[in-house]
Amino acid sequence: MTSSSSKRNANPMKPIRFNAFVMNTAGHQSPGLWRHPDDQSARYKELRFWTDLAQTLERGGFDSIFFADVMGVYDVYRGTADGALGGAVQVPVNDPMLLIAAMAAVTRDLGFAVTFTLTYEHPVPFARRMSTLDHLTQGRIGWNIVTGYLESAAKNLGLAKQLGHDARYDYAEEYMEVLYKLWESSWEDDAVKADKRSGVFTDPSKVHRIEHQGEHFTVPGIHLSEPSLQRTPVLYQAGASDRGQQFAGRHAECVFISGPTPEIVKKSVDGIRAATALQGRAPSDVKIYAQALIVTDTTEQRAKNKLADYARYIDPDAALALLSGWTGIDFSAYALDQVVEYVENDAGRSALASFTKADPNRKWTVGEVVRFIGLGGRGPVFVGTPAKVADDLESWMETTGIDGFNLAYAINPGSFEDVVDFIVPELRRRGRYAARAGEATLRRHLFGQSDRLPKSHIGRSYPASRLDRAKGSPGAASKACEERLDPEVIRA
Repeated sequence: MTSSSSKRNANPMKPIRFNAFVMNTAGHQSPGLWRHPDDQSARYKELRFWTDLAQTLERGGFDSIFFADVMGVYDVYRGTADGALGGAVQVPVNDPMLLIAAMAAVTRDLGFAVTFTLTYEHPVPFARRMSTLDHLTQGRIGWNIVTGYLESAAKNLGLAKQLGHDARYDYAEEYMEVLYKLWESSWEDDAVKADKRSGVFTDPSKVHRIEHQGEHFTVPGIHLSEPSLQRTPVLYQAGASDRGQQFAGRHAECVFISGPTPEIVKKSVDGIRAATALQGRAPSDVKIYAQALIVTDTTEQRAKNKLADYARYIDPDAALALLSGWTGIDFSAYALDQVVEYVENDAGRSALASFTKADPNRKWTVGEVVRFIGLGGRGPVFVGTPAKVADDLESWMETTGIDGFNLAYAINPGSFEDVVDFIVPELRRRGRYAARAGEATLRRHLFGQSDRLPKSHIGRSYPASRLDRAKGSPGAASKACEERLDPEVIRA
């Protein structure tokens, strides 16, 4: 077969990477598709559903399963949550973190990236929870850093209203500083001795207080967990605003972006790479994944028929509820033929920007946006045979400069099974699919150098204070303890 792909193969390009983009809910990025007879998303409450999916993704060599999450409901549309509840628009939704240990137990290589909104929990318990997951997964955990965008979440968690868009990132900067001190600085690598002969489990001289005192947090003490393989989880981020890109350039190792056209995605990629360079990091220090949906089959016609079948289940009302929640704009007040305009507010900005100011040459009506996001959210839909889809994926990689794709689904697990059975073998045949590192940590798999954050990363720059030793050395304390436990003393 002679095609554009054969020409590209003559010049080896960087491999294509996949994440599976999911949520612990019945309806994620394809509003209404939970009604499809082949969709099993309503089984999200069953652990077996998730362990089976994890094994499928590992068979397909995916980098990770990437969990979205929200702490509120989409109640902007018509001023109520009725549209979201009726259409299963990311509600009901369960905690994704509780799934990861079980999925890790049935896999060896698959990574796990989990979304957590830092605005609503103190960093100390969160730091322990992530260290625990890094231990249990043998270093395969990542964290998608989210500052929040739903007003309903802020109110439910005790705030009068959510922080302003840029103020959330200012808050996040200090949150990250506390986490880095806990994860990277509190415990030395060889602090844990677990020495049964001496009776010393942890050498106190190698554990340090972080003595953090800032605008939002005062954390004087130590991290509660011993160092895990990665210490800091692989850091993901998804903000595409100017402030979000600045934050990503400083902290992110992987960035998730969405856009309907390669031109819009390339603009985001260039912005993120530039922001990374401004922080003194190499642009290649960040892996960038673009959202997409793949609909494929053995023939072009079968793939098109599958797409048409899926499209019949799109729920326009649920799509409007989703769009309204993303943007903070009640689209019930808009006619379907009305052009979508950019409005600055404190909700997420990237969703609205991708259909407005990101491409000044394209005007989207509300109806066009609803039809577009009805399958797979804000990314493209690649449709066709494995060869056709592989050509499209390669083209997007080369046009935009991304490193891979965050794959949404129309039906779960069917959409992922199709990718694993049809697309992955085609990409492997072309030599364009990322190879697994083989039971490595997620960071080592992605970057091939170390389990730890690189020394150039801001997270490695925070020192910790030494623990106070007011009552003498650990040896003296141990000797005093032995004397108190002398058998003769006890019998007396």
